[in-house]
Amino acid sequence: MSEPAYTRLDVDERRRRLLERGADLFARHSYDELSMAAIAREAGVSKALLYHYFPSKQAFFGAVLAEGAAELAGVIDAQAPPAEQLDAFLGWVEMRGGAYAKLVRVASPEVRDLMDAVRAATAERILAGLDGPPTPERRVAVNAWLWFMDGAIVDWLEHRDLDRTALRALLLRALEGALGEPL
Repeated sequence: MSEPAYTRLDVDERRRRLLERGADLFARHSYDELSMAAIAREAGVSKALLYHYFPSKQAFFGAVLAEGAAELAGVIDAQAPPAEQLDAFLGWVEMRGGAYAKLVRVASPEVRDLMDAVRAATAERILAGLDGPPTPERRVAVNAWLWFMDGAIVDWLEHRDLDRTALRALLLRALEGALGEPL
């Protein structure tokens, strides 16, 4: 008796594999370069099956981002001092270099909206971790710092002429400067 031409995966395993493949594809290609047909082809599934799991490219991309955010949350100890949290984040970015740079530079409105939501949630976490109330001035400073951080990390990934410890120190000084107070 011959083996089946394909292996039927359970729902969770199929979804996990699609998200893993999506992370790889979005790291190598811009959001606008990929279509659902291209993603399905690269993942070795039918377009109909991909649509069964994700109703749109934006939903698929959002799920890939959410998976990355969950992975990142598992790497960062929310109770650790800011410098340790930042170092863990930079280590995670170092492993995902190309994907992070593509996300920051994306031009698509759909992706910008998702990235804005991630930045807003990150700003809220940072503000909640600071001593004292989250004043409008602090909110503006933290949001501006997040944009600065993205630019600094993209430069770091492109040039690799600064080690991670020096980048972390630069980013912490910039946050302290933006807030006008020590962390």
